Amino acid sequence: MLILVTGATGKVGRRFIAGLLDDPRFSKARIRALCHNRLYEATDRVDVFQGSIADRDVVAKALDDVTHVVHLATCKETPEDIMDVTVKGLFWLLEEFRTSVTARQFILIGGDAGVGHFHYRHDGPITENARHCAYPGSYALSKVLEEVMLEQFGIQYGLNGCCLRAPWIMEKDDFKYSLSFGDDVFGGPDWKTLVPEEAARRYAAMGTVPLLLDADGRALKRNFVHVDDLVSAILAAIDNPRAERQLFNICMDRPVDYAEVAAYLLRTRNLGSVDIPSRFHSNWMDNSKAKYLLDWQPNYNLEMLIDSAWQYERSKEEPRIVWYPG
Repeated sequence: MLILVTGATGKVGRRFIAGLLDDPRFSKARIRALCHNRLYEATDRVDVFQGSIADRDVVAKALDDVTHVVHLATCKETPEDIMDVTVKGLFWLLEEFRTSVTARQFILIGGDAGVGHFHYRHDGPITENARHCAYPGSYALSKVLEEVMLEQFGIQYGLNGCCLRAPWIMEKDDFKYSLSFGDDVFGGPDWKTLVPEEAARRYAAMGTVPLLLDADGRALKRNFVHVDDLVSAILAAIDNPRAERQLFNICMDRPVDYAEVAAYLLRTRNLGSVDIPSRFHSNWMDNSKAKYLLDWQPNYNLEMLIDSAWQYERSKEEPRIVWYPG
């Protein structure tokens, strides 16, 4: 088993490679880390290949003798990169993989941006049968195109593909900084822009957290997944016959409720909160299909997500650098 991992140096890539190498089920598996800007460290079980997935020749060489692909590489809101790298790159990967004599399985990590995230109102839980509805921008559109391309290669050529659709991916102290009113905020919304400047400075100094309200004035519910739970889902999908040509929602059992976050932080850390109105909509991703077919179960609940983020201590050798906000 030789697994090509794109996006190998990202938060999911690094954690996946470490998890697979430590798993006795994959003791004979080897990794080929396809890197672009940053390089992974080569070992006796990990070889490193440098180049862009937008280059067909690079993709063809990287796929030599590969049995599995775990496709993690992506781009954010840059239209040129979205089309030249995300969309074209996935096409070349699929096109070369489908003709490979060693190919066995292609796993794509998708995103809930393809079903609108919290931008649209949903009448019930978001299942894998929900229609695609990208919110404005090129990133969300790319998530739709990725899922559609993988599905169509299965229809056209019988390619054994599996998409694991993940919401916002958390690790280490990500969740803590996703609630920061300071310049160190992780992802969006950028809370300091939603309150007066003086109030933002005060909230940042006091550790006050935002209590995001939805369009109906209720506490917003938003989906998250911890990177360890996503990695366990990838490992559960590898060579699993019940994953063939399937799409799975991979997320926490319950969406994060901002009122529950505020109440827990007040009770456990005496941190205050402030209401932040929005036009966003609460939603609930349903992960029951992955539980049923993959025998997968997320480990992180709300309390674990919060406690692990607030208890995480960074060393001087591990500065907080956000390469990709998700």
